[in-house]
Amino acid sequence: MAEVQPTFLQPSRAEQIFNRLYGWLVGLGIGTRHNYLLQVRGRKTGKTYSTPVNVLDHGSGRFLIAPRGNTQWVRNARAAGVVTLKRASRSEVVRVQEVPDDKKNELLKAYLDSFKTTVQRYFPIRAGSPPDAFARVAARYPVFQLLPLSGLDSRGA
Repeated sequence: MAEVQPTFLQPSRAEQIFNRLYGWLVGLGIGTRHNYLLQVRGRKTGKTYSTPVNVLDHGSGRFLIAPRGNTQWVRNARAAGVVTLKRASRSEVVRVQEVPDDKKNELLKAYLDSFKTTVQRYFPIRAGSPPDAFARVAARYPVFQLLPLSGLDSRGA
């Protein structure tokens, strides 16, 4: 069976402007505790790109989920292997490890249930659905587990 590549849902111009403004506010520390400004090095340019994200705390792990699919930040994170999560004056550099499709159901459910107000429109499955309902769409949504940098203190100023 061929692997299904996640699609990419391009943000509208209004969403791009909102993301920039909201990312700036999150970078200042304004937002809920799960909001971070994700910073990642561009795989082609080497330039640092930023976008606001929701970090899911689930079980004993932390996860990034891309509700828009195979976005630029997803492709850059795959290439770099590390991302920086910024909030106010605090930055944390973490490794990203992609979660296989067959392990995503519970994480996608938790993400949608936790952040349904802002992400429901990107999912064909309704918040509150059972984990099994996500099996047919799991390949559309990249999921990364956030891990500490090995042997290094990943928390910075």
